[in-house]
Amino acid sequence: MNPHRPEVADVFRTYEKDFFAQWGHVLGPHQRKAFAAIRDCRTAALGGHVEYVEQCDECGHRIISYNSCRNRHCPKCQASARAKWLAEREAELLPVPYFHVVFTLPETIGGLALQNAREIYGILFRAASETLLTIAADPKRLGAAIGFLAVLHTWGQNLHLHPHLHCVVPGGGIGPNRASWVGCRKQTFFLSVHVLGVRFRNVFLTYLRKAFREGKLRFRGETAAFEALCLRAKRKKWVVHAKPPFGGPQQVLKYLARYTHRVAISNSRIVSMEGGRVMFLWKDYAGGNRTRVMTLDAVEFIRRFLLHILPTGLVRVRQFGFLANRARGIKLALCRTLLDAAAMPRTVVVEPREPKPCPVCKTGHMICIGIVPAARLAARLPRQDSS
Repeated sequence: MNPHRPEVADVFRTYEKDFFAQWGHVLGPHQRKAFAAIRDCRTAALGGHVEYVEQCDECGHRIISYNSCRNRHCPKCQASARAKWLAEREAELLPVPYFHVVFTLPETIGGLALQNAREIYGILFRAASETLLTIAADPKRLGAAIGFLAVLHTWGQNLHLHPHLHCVVPGGGIGPNRASWVGCRKQTFFLSVHVLGVRFRNVFLTYLRKAFREGKLRFRGETAAFEALCLRAKRKKWVVHAKPPFGGPQQVLKYLARYTHRVAISNSRIVSMEGGRVMFLWKDYAGGNRTRVMTLDAVEFIRRFLLHILPTGLVRVRQFGFLANRARGIKLALCRTLLDAAAMPRTVVVEPREPKPCPVCKTGHMICIGIVPAARLAARLPRQDSS
């Protein structure tokens, strides 16, 4: 039998006291809530299926299956939500090339998100969306009304704060007077990344200054210090990266599955947890995309993970243009008409759950036989992981 591989929840449970002794005074309510949810996910603390226990239909062996926390930041949860969301996006795919565009904040600006997450990430969405929509609509560029999906990521491979948006953009849009579909003129890049970068920087800094004037930003320093920060940021090159088109609709969905319903690090990347340290895999993009092992103090690992817990209610996956929620149905129908394409059927695939074989007798199968309330189960059983 393979030994239990450590997970984020294991790190939280093992080093909780050490972490809170050092950093507890700076945590917000949303971070504390997410920490508790991830720590207790699929343990006795959340109740479980006994009496929905699972019981073998041959030898009577019982296994407690604990409830999941369903927190959107938990590495163990979100599988069903991701499957449902992907099925809905499948119905919106158009028979055109799709591009991957990434908008990245420079480090000096990204750091403001530590105390201003809701405001900075809101401005990031607004600046990136206005940049794409405005430049695409320019008759000298594409001359069309486009639509796209944007996913907020706040982390890099080393778990440091690294705010950026991943955008999935259909290669074209609705032409003037809604009379034609205007396809991309180039197949290697959706639009000029230089033009996108300059526009993105200017729009973002305009909204940032406005938020500061209106007192919406927490900033240590006087107005002169803030303006100096903005001037330094304006002198920098703001990175907008555009990748070649995806190979087809299925590749778009495969990409979305990797980038939407996950946060910071997956459990599969954690190698070990011992001696107060956590080792995990990371991809060194600067070193030829090599996969390496990083070792962090466990308290530092938790601190970095919690940097990426979003404020309650902040939506991290948004759609714009002809994919925006208000008019998506009507505008997608128009796009399909202009492209002379039939709507893709919406399919939600639910895999039948195969009964698990009994780990004791090897011949029977585990059958759900009931549910125990959380308070009752927690009183009877010590906290433990069900993996």
